[in-house]
Amino acid sequence: MSDRMIFTCTYGKEEPERATLPFVAANVAATAGLQATVVCSIEAVWTGTTGGADGIQAVGLPALSDLFTEFVEKGGEVWLCQSCAKPRGITDDKLAKGAAIVGAAKVIEELASGAKAVNFA
Repeated sequence: MSDRMIFTCTYGKEEPERATLPFVAANVAATAGLQATVVCSIEAVWTGTTGGADGIQAVGLPALSDLFTEFVEKGGEVWLCQSCAKPRGITDDKLAKGAAIVGAAKVIEELASGAKAVNFA
Protein backbone atom coordinates (compact mmCIF):
# COMPACT_ATOMS: atom_id res chain seq x y z
CA MET A 1 0.00 0.00 0.00
CA SER A 2 1.32 3.40 -0.96
CA ASP A 3 1.68 6.24 1.52
CA ARG A 4 1.58 8.76 -1.35
CA MET A 5 -1.16 11.36 -1.38
CA ILE A 6 -1.84 13.15 -4.64
CA PHE A 7 -3.46 16.58 -4.51
CA THR A 8 -4.81 17.90 -7.79
CA CYS A 9 -4.63 21.55 -8.75
CA THR A 10 -6.09 22.97 -11.96
CA TYR A 11 -6.13 26.69 -11.17
CA GLY A 12 -3.51 29.41 -11.32
CA LYS A 13 -3.42 33.15 -10.84
CA GLU A 14 -6.97 33.63 -12.14
CA GLU A 15 -8.34 31.79 -9.07
CA PRO A 16 -5.89 32.36 -6.18
CA GLU A 17 -7.95 30.54 -3.54
CA ARG A 18 -8.38 27.44 -5.70
CA ALA A 19 -4.70 27.54 -6.66
CA THR A 20 -3.59 27.77 -3.04
CA LEU A 21 -5.78 25.25 -1.19
CA PRO A 22 -4.20 22.10 -2.70
CA PHE A 23 -0.79 23.35 -1.53
CA VAL A 24 -2.15 24.07 1.97
CA ALA A 25 -3.46 20.49 2.25
CA ALA A 26 -0.33 18.99 0.66
CA ASN A 27 1.83 20.83 3.19
CA VAL A 28 -0.18 19.25 6.01
CA ALA A 29 0.41 15.80 4.50
CA ALA A 30 4.14 16.45 4.04
CA THR A 31 4.41 17.71 7.62
CA ALA A 32 2.76 14.47 8.76
CA GLY A 33 5.50 12.52 7.02
CA LEU A 34 3.44 11.34 4.07
CA GLN A 35 4.79 11.27 0.54
CA ALA A 36 2.84 14.21 -0.87
CA THR A 37 2.54 15.26 -4.50
CA VAL A 38 0.65 18.13 -6.08
CA VAL A 39 -0.34 17.36 -9.67
CA CYS A 40 -0.87 20.58 -11.60
CA SER A 41 -2.86 20.56 -14.81
CA ILE A 42 -4.53 23.11 -17.07
CA GLU A 43 -3.61 26.65 -15.90
CA ALA A 44 -2.00 25.38 -12.70
CA VAL A 45 1.04 24.22 -14.67
CA TRP A 46 2.25 27.83 -14.66
CA THR A 47 2.66 27.69 -10.86
CA GLY A 48 5.42 25.13 -11.33
CA THR A 49 7.55 27.43 -13.44
CA THR A 50 10.24 29.74 -12.10
CA GLY A 51 8.37 32.69 -10.59
CA GLY A 52 5.02 31.19 -11.61
CA ALA A 53 3.61 31.19 -8.08
CA ASP A 54 4.74 34.76 -7.37
CA GLY A 55 1.96 37.23 -6.63
CA ILE A 56 -0.70 34.56 -6.07
CA GLN A 57 -2.35 35.06 -2.70
CA ALA A 58 -5.94 34.60 -1.65
CA VAL A 59 -7.42 36.63 1.17
CA GLY A 60 -6.69 34.93 4.49
CA LEU A 61 -4.25 32.39 3.02
CA PRO A 62 -0.46 32.35 2.79
CA ALA A 63 1.24 33.41 -0.42
CA LEU A 64 1.40 30.51 -2.86
CA SER A 65 5.10 31.11 -3.51
CA ASP A 66 5.81 30.59 0.21
CA LEU A 67 3.66 27.44 0.37
CA PHE A 68 5.31 26.06 -2.76
CA THR A 69 8.81 26.58 -1.32
CA GLU A 70 7.83 25.17 2.08
CA PHE A 71 6.25 22.12 0.44
CA VAL A 72 9.33 21.32 -1.64
CA GLU A 73 11.61 21.83 1.37
CA LYS A 74 9.54 19.21 3.24
CA GLY A 75 10.17 16.73 0.42
CA GLY A 76 6.96 17.35 -1.50
CA GLU A 77 6.88 16.92 -5.24
CA VAL A 78 5.08 19.07 -7.80
CA TRP A 79 4.21 17.28 -11.03
CA LEU A 80 3.13 19.26 -14.06
CA CYS A 81 0.87 17.57 -16.58
CA GLN A 82 2.93 16.92 -19.70
CA SER A 83 -0.09 17.32 -21.98
CA CYS A 84 -0.84 20.71 -20.41
CA ALA A 85 2.75 21.98 -20.22
CA LYS A 86 3.69 21.24 -23.83
CA PRO A 87 1.14 23.49 -25.59
CA ARG A 88 2.01 26.29 -23.17
CA GLY A 89 5.68 26.07 -24.08
CA ILE A 90 6.72 24.94 -20.60
CA THR A 91 9.92 22.93 -20.75
CA ASP A 92 12.30 21.54 -18.11
CA ASP A 93 14.50 24.65 -18.24
CA LYS A 94 11.54 26.78 -17.08
CA LEU A 95 10.66 24.71 -14.01
CA ALA A 96 10.80 25.87 -10.41
CA LYS A 97 12.85 23.85 -7.93
CA GLY A 98 10.87 20.75 -6.96
CA ALA A 99 8.73 20.66 -10.09
CA ALA A 100 8.84 18.05 -12.83
CA ILE A 101 6.89 17.42 -16.01
CA VAL A 102 5.26 13.99 -15.94
CA GLY A 103 2.95 12.05 -18.20
CA ALA A 104 -0.42 10.64 -17.28
CA ALA A 105 1.09 7.15 -17.06
CA LYS A 106 3.06 8.16 -13.94
CA VAL A 107 -0.05 9.43 -12.17
CA ILE A 108 -2.03 6.32 -13.15
CA GLU A 109 0.84 4.09 -11.96
CA GLU A 110 0.83 5.77 -8.54
CA LEU A 111 -2.95 5.54 -8.20
CA ALA A 112 -2.91 1.88 -9.23
CA SER A 113 -0.27 1.29 -6.55
CA GLY A 114 -2.59 2.63 -3.86
CA ALA A 115 -1.92 6.38 -3.77
CA LYS A 116 -4.82 8.38 -2.42
CA ALA A 117 -6.14 11.29 -4.48
CA VAL A 118 -7.53 14.51 -3.09
CA ASN A 119 -9.32 16.70 -5.60
CA PHE A 120 -10.10 20.38 -5.32
CA ALA A 121 -12.92 21.41 -7.63
